[in-house]
Amino acid sequence: MELLEILKWGASISGIVAAFMVALDYGRRITGWGFALFVLSSMAWIAGAFLGSDEPLLSQNLVLFGINILGVYRYLIRKQPVD
Repeated sequence: MELLEILKWGASISGIVAAFMVALDYGRRITGWGFALFVLSSMAWIAGAFLGSDEPLLSQNLVLFGINILGVYRYLIRKQPVD
């Protein structure tokens, strides 16, 4: 199995697991770790798209990478607002 195929499968599987973690809504910590996994998935898709010269996939995952970083910040780093 070549590097590009490994990256694509890793990105696909980690994205599925991350989506499941976020969809479960078991609390901020699980959701935050789901977003962290999405970050890794986006990084793998970015690398795979770059190596495979797939510009649409590359641009999509650059944007998703930023959104996922925001999710990590909101759910793992930022303190919950006090009521």
